[in-house]
Amino acid sequence: QVQLEESGGGLVQPGGSLRLSCAASGNYFRIGVMRWYRQAPGKERELVASITDGGLATVGDSVKGRFTISRDTARDIIYLQMDTLKPEDTAVYYCFAVDSPDPDRGDQYWGQGTQVTVSS
Repeated sequence: QVQLEESGGGLVQPGGSLRLSCAASGNYFRIGVMRWYRQAPGKERELVASITDGGLATVGDSVKGRFTISRDTARDIIYLQMDTLKPEDTAVYYCFAVDSPDPDRGDQYWGQGTQVTVSS
């Protein structure tokens, strides 16, 4: 079993920055891919960024150039550095992880989410 705990959300003005963290804990052998998703009111959950246990990172088109995902593989923590935030970035941000190097084979886990609100 894997528990994911997010932190770092809050209220920020447009153009500001926030850094989210997600730490994995529990009884597991290895964490594979870790991702950030977000869900705004009335919208579907959207993949924001993804990073493998080997450090291969990708970000979605809507946040490219503004958000950066990174990972402390030794401690199974991922970060989402969010810069130049816009009101449309307002959403609940969820951490996701798979407990296998093969994302199609392992069990999937979700954090409880952290609210990010971008408003003046």
